[in-house]
Amino acid sequence: MSRSHTRVTDALRDEACPVTEVLDRVAGKWSIGILIAAAHGPVRFTELERANGISRRMLTLNLRRLERDGLLVRTVYPTVPPKVEYSLTPMAHELHASLTGLVGWAERHRTAIIEARAAYDTLAEQESDAD
Repeated sequence: MSRSHTRVTDALRDEACPVTEVLDRVAGKWSIGILIAAAHGPVRFTELERANGISRRMLTLNLRRLERDGLLVRTVYPTVPPKVEYSLTPMAHELHASLTGLVGWAERHRTAIIEARAAYDTLAEQESDAD
């Protein structure tokens, strides 16, 4: 491999890795549900558990990860039993706006995507039958 090719590969990796890591984290099945639920105001652990159908362990892991990434704020109230609420940070509100845009795009293009898949599958089937 030439030196110039190695530099390009290294540059792409260095630039893409942080983006990929962040997208993997926030685009996970559970993370999206948590962020959407918390976008409507502070939400409690049990509300998240019921709304998302997620196990306690998986919910705890995702909440900690989102809190660590600066997307959620965990507030503990000194009551018996303790009351804990999660709310979005300003950065997460911005992310929610982007997710809302992506959902809108998916809804607008859903039919076109289904049609494209069907056309692709039909063509692929015809080509495999010709072989």
